[in-house]
Amino acid sequence: MPTSPTSPFSPPTSRPSLDRRSKDLRTLVLRAFGAGRRGHLGSAFSLVEMLRVLYDDVLRFDATKPLWEGRDRMILSKGHGCLALYAILADKSFFPESELMKFCHIDGKLGGHPERGKVPGVEASTGSLGHGLSIGVGMALALRARPEAGRVFVIDSDGECNEGSLWEAALSASKHRLENLTVLVDYNHMQSYSTTAEVLNLEPMADKWRAFGFAVKEVDGHDVASLREALKATPFEPGRPSALICHTVKGRGVPLLEWNAAWHHKNKVTDEEVATLLAALEEA
Repeated sequence: MPTSPTSPFSPPTSRPSLDRRSKDLRTLVLRAFGAGRRGHLGSAFSLVEMLRVLYDDVLRFDATKPLWEGRDRMILSKGHGCLALYAILADKSFFPESELMKFCHIDGKLGGHPERGKVPGVEASTGSLGHGLSIGVGMALALRARPEAGRVFVIDSDGECNEGSLWEAALSASKHRLENLTVLVDYNHMQSYSTTAEVLNLEPMADKWRAFGFAVKEVDGHDVASLREALKATPFEPGRPSALICHTVKGRGVPLLEWNAAWHHKNKVTDEEVATLLAALEEA
């Protein structure tokens, strides 16, 4: 199992215990994971605090009117982390929590990647990596022309930053001075089978985004207070898109999952495995 990677930004090597809200959201993720017998659990757990802060403290939305024109848009470009998005959307009453129990069921709405038009609150169908930022750039351009303009937030994965289409979109965002666009990079330093440093090294990550014209900040992606402070301060600089690099732990919350590429995706999950994970989460 890979050990915790290093980077120029140094989040704490030992983090405090998860608070009740973070555990409750991960419990929803685990319940859906168990119901579907599959999913990208590690990728979802690294996202929880980012999504929590966005939906609790930052985004403007109305769950009873998912297509309200004045809303902010949030695109989960790393669509394989959708279990975390489904958990927060259910928590915010975009759909009943009971729908989580139909994850990957033929009679349910929630598939292995999020689908716009099928799942209330999902702004873009994602999963083919590298496309979410391009969609977000188009949305940000369109919204800027409207009187009641919303903002656009896009969550990318670090492995997704291997894709050339993402950097083409970044150049376009900078050219058009899209200060209403914020990219959050889930930098958990792992891809499907190994560390990002081994597969295709992304460092210096922050300098790459700066070179593409973004105003950049870095935070511990599990520190709720730091996330809240950074995201409430967007745009980081006038006339420039913002990039928030969130240093996270893949599988955060359950020691068995943390830094463990074997849990990038699992299927044929048993009730016993889910019970073990739930018990370990409560002790985190």
